[in-house]
Amino acid sequence: MTLPSIFRRTPFRVTLLFVALFAAAASAVLGWVFVTSADEARARAEADVRAEVEVLTAIYRERGVEALNAALVDRTARGGAGLYLLMAGDGSTITGNISVSPIENFAGEEQWQTFRLTSTDADGRVVRPQSLGVQVRLAGGHLLFVGQDVGDIERYLGRLTQALWTAMLVVVLLGIGGGLLISRNLERSMARLNRVVAAVEGGDLTARAEVRGAGDEIDELGQGLNHMLDRLQASMASIRHAGDAIAHDLRSPLTRMRAKLEVALIDVESGRLDGADALQTALAEADHLLKTFNTVLAIARLQAVSEPPDPETFDAADLAADMAELYEPAAEDKGLEFSAEIERGLPLLANRPFLAQALANLIDNAIKYTPPGGAVMLRARRRSSGEVEFSVTDTGPGVPDEDRARVLERFVRLDNSRSEAGAGLGLSLVTAVVAAHGGRVQLDEGPGAYDGFGPGLRVALVLPPA
Repeated sequence: MTLPSIFRRTPFRVTLLFVALFAAAASAVLGWVFVTSADEARARAEADVRAEVEVLTAIYRERGVEALNAALVDRTARGGAGLYLLMAGDGSTITGNISVSPIENFAGEEQWQTFRLTSTDADGRVVRPQSLGVQVRLAGGHLLFVGQDVGDIERYLGRLTQALWTAMLVVVLLGIGGGLLISRNLERSMARLNRVVAAVEGGDLTARAEVRGAGDEIDELGQGLNHMLDRLQASMASIRHAGDAIAHDLRSPLTRMRAKLEVALIDVESGRLDGADALQTALAEADHLLKTFNTVLAIARLQAVSEPPDPETFDAADLAADMAELYEPAAEDKGLEFSAEIERGLPLLANRPFLAQALANLIDNAIKYTPPGGAVMLRARRRSSGEVEFSVTDTGPGVPDEDRARVLERFVRLDNSRSEAGAGLGLSLVTAVVAAHGGRVQLDEGPGAYDGFGPGLRVALVLPPA
């Protein structure tokens, strides 16, 4: 038979274990109390008996057997818990409140004995209380037995034992009841969490656990589960957005590729283009489309994360110097003046390859759109706010104020850039890289119109320091 779920819960099992351990400990304590109390009572009774024996022995030694007999008669007449028996050397009874010595085969000068004395109580019932006594041989050959009824102590120990057992039973029952109550409350809390998990398994990512505000482990578990579901929901939304964005963004390149292939097919059929050239055109378009796809996918991945992947700490000045060394020959080949102003000691915690790609896109754009005779400048510096700034300034045609926000979007190309190769994804990738690092992109006018150049463009990447 399967037990109810509440009895299978861990808190109830822990409670039962605790109750069992408590019962074992209580039993040990009970045994120790009983044994200690019994030993103490026996020691006290032995001390009383020994003191009485010494008094009676002194009476016998000083005044003889008649005086001892009189003392025993007086003691038995007063009643009490004392037990007395004076016997002749042959064991015959002389006086006392017991008729027969409980010690058989007495030998030696002194012998102790624990025994039960049969008697009647005040209600006439036969009782056998426990007693303790000692028998000694007096100097004149007489035998003296002195004992004490320890039944009151026995009854006290019995009541103590019963009280301890009752208290332990009450604690066990309360412990089991508390375990059932705790298990019931925990089962309700876990049932709420299980319903959330079941809802998420069914596809409902909006389900959330109830946080009661108690600040206990259940609340911490609920908060952790809710945080995990928030991240999961955000990740799924980013994935869906990335898929939709990729499908939307690749529609135009695919349409353009198909149109060019149709034109190439018509040219081949009319003899204006041979098959090898048509295939070369198709491969070039496929390569361009693949590059566009990889760029769009990289942007989508960067937009889906809340922090840069594989960050490392490095000096931004070293990155800027490497980029200046890489692109200075390309600028000189086009007849541009390339310069760099780099401030040292600019620590960053970032993904260096991604930042290098972003800077490469900016410098490549500056070189591409600046006419021969112009200038391009790369700067790396620390702002007064403590942020690290990379900037690329050129003397090209620039970007009008009304278009500066739009050029950061994907597949946006201004009229003055239509003649240049590209898909309009460079600044979009730069924006995604900087946003993933917790920074921002700023577009401003360059040095202004001068001698046929300008007004130019200044693009700054502002990043938080390490």
